[in-house]
Amino acid sequence: MSSDVLLSLSQKALHLLQEDADKIEKLIEVQMENLTTRKCPLYEEVLDTQIYGLSREIDFAIRAELITESTGKQILVKLERNLATLYEAMELQNKG
Repeated sequence: MSSDVLLSLSQKALHLLQEDADKIEKLIEVQMENLTTRKCPLYEEVLDTQIYGLSREIDFAIRAELITESTGKQILVKLERNLATLYEAMELQNKG
């Protein structure tokens, strides 16, 4: 495969992964906005499932050498931090 084609595939893979991460980010934002109204275990399950699915996509892209391991980890770490923030806020709400 030529280096131009590989670069194009790598950029496309990163773009698609980032789109999926952005969708999950939006789910987290929506839940944070609605935090004061209710806690929804189903919503939490959806978030966890979405992040797990994205981690599998990232793992595939790393194994196919379309992205680097550090790039994949950066995407997941950002989402995991935001998810942890959401869970902490929910925990505080439940105590209060």
